[in-house]
Amino acid sequence: MLSISYHSNADYSKTTLQVRTIAIAPYGIDNSGQLSGIYYDLTHSLLVKSGLAAEHHIFPYGRIIHELKLGKTDLTIMFKYKELSNYVDYIHPLPALKNVVIGRHGSDYQSIKQLEGLNIAYLNGAKFSDEIDNNPKIFKQVVVDFHQGLLMLKKNRVDAIIGPMRPIISSANKLGLNESYFGKALVVSERTPWLQLSKQSKSHISAEKLKIIFSAMIDQGALESIQKNYP
Repeated sequence: MLSISYHSNADYSKTTLQVRTIAIAPYGIDNSGQLSGIYYDLTHSLLVKSGLAAEHHIFPYGRIIHELKLGKTDLTIMFKYKELSNYVDYIHPLPALKNVVIGRHGSDYQSIKQLEGLNIAYLNGAKFSDEIDNNPKIFKQVVVDFHQGLLMLKKNRVDAIIGPMRPIISSANKLGLNESYFGKALVVSERTPWLQLSKQSKSHISAEKLKIIFSAMIDQGALESIQKNYP
């Protein structure tokens, strides 16, 4: 039986699997407690097929990373991070995502060098490009989500925004901004999301069992099927 709580202040059980999905539309969407999204639905399906009791929440990137280190999160889907390498096991990859830097119409960034001196909206807790992260001449304005980053872009408080194209456009559509609002996107990295299991998980879950079930789901087109629900 799958047990899911929608309250972020839940009294977490030591035996119930603690599952977290990143709060980035269309991967994780919290609409006044109604949870959905591509990764949310995919993980939910995995839990059902695995017969696992779980509390599933949608949290910001930074909070999930923090909880993985403390052993408060057992399972999630996100990019690999060096700082988490000693805390998680990588179960199975998903299709790689291209991360871009994109500005307003008329901007045409051809290289990362051109970004020097610019202000870029950067999602708190995320790491989209080592080259950009390590360049002090590129100024990063930390934002809680892409919605906030796009509002700053619209108000000319930043010059561009960084992240995977799909969630950027998804958030833009909600603000009434279509693709014609933007300039040419500069691809700055390609990273692979992974289903990840905490090494400190107290739920005694079988990583091999999860891998077998999740791999079969991906091979059978579960991800593509779910993505159709989030155009």
